[in-house]
Amino acid sequence: MAFGWIDEQAAARRRAGLVRTLRPRPADSPLLDLASNDYLGLARHPEVVAGAEGAARTWGAGATGSRLVTGTTELHTALERELADFCGFEAALVFSSGYAANLAAVTALAPHGSLIVSDAGNHASLIDGCRLARGTTQVVAHAYPDAVRKALGTHDGPALAVSDTVFSVDGDAAPLAGLAEACREHGAGLVVDDAHGLGVLGAGGRGAPHAAGLAGADDVVVTVTLSKSLGSQGGAVLGPARVVEHLVNAARTFIFDTGLAPAAAGAALAAVRLLGREPERAARARAVATGLHARLTAAGLEAVRPDAAVVSVRAPSPEEAVRWAADCRAAGLFVGCFRPPSVPDGISRLRLTARADLTEEQIERAVQVIGGTRP
Repeated sequence: MAFGWIDEQAAARRRAGLVRTLRPRPADSPLLDLASNDYLGLARHPEVVAGAEGAARTWGAGATGSRLVTGTTELHTALERELADFCGFEAALVFSSGYAANLAAVTALAPHGSLIVSDAGNHASLIDGCRLARGTTQVVAHAYPDAVRKALGTHDGPALAVSDTVFSVDGDAAPLAGLAEACREHGAGLVVDDAHGLGVLGAGGRGAPHAAGLAGADDVVVTVTLSKSLGSQGGAVLGPARVVEHLVNAARTFIFDTGLAPAAAGAALAAVRLLGREPERAARARAVATGLHARLTAAGLEAVRPDAAVVSVRAPSPEEAVRWAADCRAAGLFVGCFRPPSVPDGISRLRLTARADLTEEQIERAVQVIGGTRP
């Protein structure tokens, strides 16, 4: 029977307690949200929503075509210019998603004969970029510049190191300065995904590369998503102008994809401008994360110290992690639940996201619910 193997895989997932389901949320959910990536609370900010509305009214509901045909508007180029300026890079290129941006950066910058050195904790989009690239990939120990250095030393030719700046599962930060040093010793490029750093780290939320002194470097390329701190949707690649020009001509997820919808571009542009005026939002998100961690550990829970806005709480097993998250929802708190295969180390977790707009009362309530429902 066609697709009969799907039933076998579904049964295996059920036995392992790894079935995933969609839970549509209402527009006015009563749950306290510590699961989304809306780190700065901008997804519903009036200025950001107005940016989306104004763009849709001006440019229409869709981009109408690929970026190289009709899908590039003056709004897209304004977003690229202001995003690059905000983060400290020469140029930017906007994609329909952060996933597409990562695929573009890795595949277009790793031709035949190249080596890609990839951190073991990288996001799935970077991993998929490595799989699709024509170069050879070597996976190295997590957040370990000496492992990158050793791998690069075995290769004679174009090379690239690829890493998240803030890893999405535990919220720990990559040693960017050490990675850049290792790459420069071997003439390799560095591509980093700042999805969880933009809006949280760096001066006024300008990102982890900016904080590490790497913004604008001619051997560093940064990918970002517009769907987390900026509260919109889409992605972008930031870097030297010649790299961006190369992506326009070589990146398949740019050339063959419809451009980002104007509403998303307008919302992201409004968010960048808002963050430029209110840089304290980034510091507040970090403070909320630190406060969450302190209160959770004081309550006897095993929480990973956050380097940005993600706080990870260890769970005893996949089944108990799912049950724990469900009990939190029943008590009015929405938290993320990460388990294999999303976490390759086999350790299941509740994943909490700190938001700049959370009050002290909400933080305390969240800690009480998590502690009161622990397995």
